[in-house]
Amino acid sequence: MTHGVWNDWYFGWGWFLWFGILMLAFSSVGNWGYTYRVHRFTGRSPRKGAFDILDERYARGEITRAQLGEMKAAISGEGGQP
Repeated sequence: MTHGVWNDWYFGWGWFLWFGILMLAFSSVGNWGYTYRVHRFTGRSPRKGAFDILDERYARGEITRAQLGEMKAAISGEGGQP
């Protein structure tokens, strides 16, 4: 008795091949989705705060140490101006 092609694929070792292909497809889609989400949220540069910007300006020499102290005091609410 002869077996058809489909009987050999589904009742022999062919199911193992199809299972592997299916798992490869699912894992590829899952890996793409995971990496897409991770890079979407972590790919952005973090926002700089006012103190970070002031520190950078001081490091570049744009402002003096006294100006740095005055500006930080003004930002934090300790400044003398209303």
